[in-house]
Amino acid sequence: MYGAESVILNLARGLRDAGHPCVLGVFANSLNPNLQLHQKAIEEEIPSHPFPCKGQFDPTVVRRIRDLAKETGADIIHTHGYKADVYTRLAMLDYGVPLVSTCHNWLDENWRTSLYGVVDRFVLRCFARVVAVSEEVRQRLLEAGVRQERIRIIPNGIDLRPFRVERGPDPADWSADRPAVVGMVGRLSAEKGVDLFLRAASQVTGAIPHARFVVVGDGPDREQLEALIDQLRLRPIVSMLGRRNDMPAQYASFDLLVSSSRKEGLPIAILEAMASGLPLVATAVGDVVNVVRNGETGILLPTGEDPGALASAIANLLRDGEKRHRLGAAARQLIESQYSAERMSNEYLDTYKDAITAMWHRNARRLPDGMDRAGDKN
Repeated sequence: MYGAESVILNLARGLRDAGHPCVLGVFANSLNPNLQLHQKAIEEEIPSHPFPCKGQFDPTVVRRIRDLAKETGADIIHTHGYKADVYTRLAMLDYGVPLVSTCHNWLDENWRTSLYGVVDRFVLRCFARVVAVSEEVRQRLLEAGVRQERIRIIPNGIDLRPFRVERGPDPADWSADRPAVVGMVGRLSAEKGVDLFLRAASQVTGAIPHARFVVVGDGPDREQLEALIDQLRLRPIVSMLGRRNDMPAQYASFDLLVSSSRKEGLPIAILEAMASGLPLVATAVGDVVNVVRNGETGILLPTGEDPGALASAIANLLRDGEKRHRLGAAARQLIESQYSAERMSNEYLDTYKDAITAMWHRNARRLPDGMDRAGDKN
């Protein structure tokens, strides 16, 4: 359950609550099924269907997607991620249902993922509407040839209810009985900059000995990051918690959140932390700059390999309890007013209507005069 999965679940919940039935299809990869999204959906009584998937390409998945679309009588097929985009495009060729995709980001970690991104952006040219979660993603879509009129920017939104917590007084001095807890939440991969966070932690602890650092998340770089913790001798002050299912409680235990990403769209972790009333220190990447407003809802730093600047911002904010309280309160107010799941669901509904209307107009142009889409007289 990373950011994209949380968006899907929040959207499905929002659509259902607004009276629009939603059915999920979730890939179950043979080597690593990762069915947390499917399980969460079932727990919330949102219909979900796992698609067993073997190897790099499994043609049976194409048939399963098409069968599910037929069984449910879907009016819209909404995909997330390159794999879903490609399989669904193949499944729905000439089927007459508009396709909508949300592009969260492309990692470009190596030649393979870069190639997947190129293929994905080529396939997206055929979609009725393509949603970018940030202006940076929109620009990459335009560069790939996706038509401007088909692109919409819809920022991520979250369910605010679990994150409304009352925070206690913000101390300016720390002790062994009340250590300062600095959190980071995200996938353990290069673009998230967890290594920068750890290097900054090694400098902060000299200025604030009772600071403690918590990393929540898992990913391909875990072993490498564990080695860095040992190299920097941070084991006594850094906790690597892996994946957690109790994120509201985790945010409530932090005194501030750090996002040191090298590349980003709009992380769900930032929105959840701000909804929890946490002040942030973040690098100015993607649409982070629109929510972490420097000096207003958090501290914004230039991108770059500078753990010293990150450490200085963390230490300064830990020393100023009044500022943390002010930034956290403003952060929560911003999320409540502009980044709710309800707002996101409404914008997606408008996008669905656009896609359906565009499809009807295209079909009407292709039909003989006096005939509607079903072949009946008007």
